[in-house]
Amino acid sequence: MTKVDDKCQFCGNHSDEYFPVLVQLGEGVANACRSCAIKIGIIEPSKEELLGGFEISSPKEIYNIIDEFVIGHKKAKKTLATEIFKHYLRLLNEDWLIENNKRVKKSNILMLGPTGVGKTYLAQTLANSIGVPFAIADATTLTETGYVGEDVENIIHTLLMQCDFDVKKAEVGIVYIDEIDKLAMKGENMSLTRDVSGEGVQEGLLKLLEGHKVRVPANGGRKHPQQQMIEVDTSNILFIAGGAFTGIEDIVKRRIKGKKELGFGANVSSNNVNYSDSEIRKMISVDDLLKYGFKREFVGRFPKIASLEYLEAEDLINILKARHGVLEEYEAIFELMNKKLFITNEALLEIANKALERETGARALKSIMEEIMEDILFEAPSEDAIEYIISDNDIKKFYNESLIKIA
Repeated sequence: MTKVDDKCQFCGNHSDEYFPVLVQLGEGVANACRSCAIKIGIIEPSKEELLGGFEISSPKEIYNIIDEFVIGHKKAKKTLATEIFKHYLRLLNEDWLIENNKRVKKSNILMLGPTGVGKTYLAQTLANSIGVPFAIADATTLTETGYVGEDVENIIHTLLMQCDFDVKKAEVGIVYIDEIDKLAMKGENMSLTRDVSGEGVQEGLLKLLEGHKVRVPANGGRKHPQQQMIEVDTSNILFIAGGAFTGIEDIVKRRIKGKKELGFGANVSSNNVNYSDSEIRKMISVDDLLKYGFKREFVGRFPKIASLEYLEAEDLINILKARHGVLEEYEAIFELMNKKLFITNEALLEIANKALERETGARALKSIMEEIMEDILFEAPSEDAIEYIISDNDIKKFYNESLIKIA
């Protein structure tokens, strides 16, 4: 469209390109810049505009961005960075693929990792690094249609809410489905058990995961007649599902042991090889997921599996020290009081070991720090002391006596 005026009649900004907009009857045509024309609905935004000007980074660049915030899990971060790169490379070049009769399939990702290792945080950091809409859904709230709970389409409603119900923008977003392991069908005779939060929900999610046009209740909740619906195409929505998959190690161990016992001339003593839980999780296969209680069609919607390891004490110390981490948070609080907080490396190790005892991963770090710092912060604003030093002996004394000495 050729330029017909020197500014947009909607936002007042100057532009190199204007689009005519029919206003009220008898008032003629107004000129809109591209941004306003998109908002009004006169023209469709490009994929680049939907992604906020996102430029494709290399997998290494995406990895490095994630690495600034997420400690450990090198293999999982490499997998996620590569898959994100492939997904948006495909999305931004969709027209070229169509013109050249090429097809690149979407690869949803399944993340398996113990509680508290950072699955949700990793997914959110990924979305933030490329600036796309991101929504978190809880698989435990979903039930088969006809039962109390949420329809699977509410996952998409959550995404719509995150981008102010801009359907086009939602259609290039990322959805993280947490607690996906809770959808596993339980029991020896799973096919004969009607499981409203297991098999039925797995089947209900298939269309969303694969990529179809789905009808989403405009106000969320359960679907009912005469309800306003929003149609959303999920073909370009990337789904990342995560879960702890507690007990799956036993399934993997049985499989490994069975293979060794069946091998010709197998050395029986080799069956006693002790693998760590982290090593076992790296060996998880599709067959293990099926035995855990997932339908083959459901697992097939997640071509890529990323396993996150158990966190060690060193990982937890690095999480404490990380950018925007809990240690930085308390240091900032003391700076606001014109004071200094020092926590020795030995004390950080003591905190990390205490978190390991609680078996909730990185989640335990914040609660432990809050326990330790409560009395100090209660007294500090009223004291003349400028520097506060916390040692490993202080941590031990606190948990032995519920009291910490301020140096």
